[in-house]
Amino acid sequence: MKISVNYLFENFNRTIGGECDSSKTFETDEALLSVEISDERIKVEFTPKKNVLIINTKAILKQEYQETDRLFFNGYQDWSFSYEDTIKTRNAGINKMPFKSYTVNKLHLDRYGDGHFVEYDDKEGVNHGWSYFYIRNQKNYKLFGSLNEDFAFTRFKVNTKENILSIIPDIEKYEADKKFTVLDVCVLNGLEDEVFDKWFEMMGIKKPNCEPIIGYTSWYNHYQDINEDIIVKDFKGIDALPQKIDVFQIDDGYETYVGDWLNTDKNKFPNGLKPTVEAIHAKGFKAGLWLAPFCAEEKSEVYKNHRDWFVKDKDGSPLKCGCNWSGYYALDIYNKEVVKYLEKVFDIILNDYGFDLVKLDFLYSACVYARKDKPRGQIMADGMKLLRRLCGDKQILGCGVPLASCFGRVEYCRVGCDVSLSYDDVFYMHFLHPERNSTKRTMIDSIARRHLDGRAFYNDPDVFILRDKNVKLSAAEKEKLATVNGLFGSVLFMSDDASLYDDKKMNLYKKILKLRGRVRDVELIGNKLTVKYEYENNLEELSIEL
Repeated sequence: MKISVNYLFENFNRTIGGECDSSKTFETDEALLSVEISDERIKVEFTPKKNVLIINTKAILKQEYQETDRLFFNGYQDWSFSYEDTIKTRNAGINKMPFKSYTVNKLHLDRYGDGHFVEYDDKEGVNHGWSYFYIRNQKNYKLFGSLNEDFAFTRFKVNTKENILSIIPDIEKYEADKKFTVLDVCVLNGLEDEVFDKWFEMMGIKKPNCEPIIGYTSWYNHYQDINEDIIVKDFKGIDALPQKIDVFQIDDGYETYVGDWLNTDKNKFPNGLKPTVEAIHAKGFKAGLWLAPFCAEEKSEVYKNHRDWFVKDKDGSPLKCGCNWSGYYALDIYNKEVVKYLEKVFDIILNDYGFDLVKLDFLYSACVYARKDKPRGQIMADGMKLLRRLCGDKQILGCGVPLASCFGRVEYCRVGCDVSLSYDDVFYMHFLHPERNSTKRTMIDSIARRHLDGRAFYNDPDVFILRDKNVKLSAAEKEKLATVNGLFGSVLFMSDDASLYDDKKMNLYKKILKLRGRVRDVELIGNKLTVKYEYENNLEELSIEL
């Protein structure tokens, strides 16, 4: 292994490190670098003797790749495409964007993922993922799992043609004035359950203390076009289901603007949200509510009246994180006034209105920019700790977030991008960022990240859709989506009016409720991902082209 830390001291570049096959210490006038290597772990610590600025850090390992190997790449956040691939892998990322300068400068599409701080190599055999990475050959896994994500996110970059694996901590421009762990990675070999159980044990992450859930969300049928009457009418469709749901979730559209969470739209909910929560409880459901606590849109009162609450970009302006709504900006979670505001929001939503579960979305906004004293990993971990404190024993469904930051901190979490009402969305969306909406991609994400289910949290594969109206999915595509969700999801949500289901749709709904735990094999052959599963004593299969 070759380890190097490049840093700046008194405007001069310095490098510390070198080759090491066993534990070793490197020293310069400004710093000490300690490398500990054992059979299952690589740990590197940096001790500055003087204040220095970290420029970049990298550990390069020799790693031979075989033609039959399958490589798993975990995307930057849960919407980022995540998949197993062959050793001919490649990823262009945002490099494929048409009119890239416009989409980046005006729409900020690079900020949904890692495109604004990672340079993508559009070369065969070169790809990267975050937090963990594995090489699978048949049933044998070699798992590289970070044990240091609460400080700095860890990037695993492969180059299969040069037979190397680079481990790159996200600590660029970090001002080091005290000892810190540069990287801490376990290297585990064995069967799938063996390596993932061991990794979570080494992280000290306990299994979620809750149960899988089924439910309804207003989003994928009504989107923001909701009101008090529509929510109550949705109960009729739920009453037609053969099994009582656990959660009824009100999604985006109840608030005047994103960020103004306590300003309920009076035209839509003239009586506020509390009576609607009471109606949901009267049906015997838990009440869920969507919000994006770490951002606010441009039209919001929060943005207009509290510019000092927001993270600033390099020009000193509020940091824009994307183009949803009227454009939205990142709140500074270290600002005491922001924390007071969020304390008030969550107290009213959970204790006054009476919601039982909150779906917390667009969480990556908190850590779009690293700070000189805090890498992105630490910012995101601090953000999740804050949310856990604010929610107490109420349940959290995380979304739009780097996943390792949620391990052991949320009950449920999305593991893929948003479902689209067509199979792979409209064609021009294919050239946008890796976090785009796609039914095809979210199915692949859900299958690829199956190992997190029941370990880190319970996996949410997003909704399944069986209805005929307001959707462009074919009957076969809808059945495939529902089957993937049933097999790999512990959060089974839908947005349909089930009172309109015919017998075939109702039988399919009943089927997916029985599929959890019935996967028998998952294999990537060439460009085709195939899942074999057992149902009613028969071995069935489905396939998805990558």
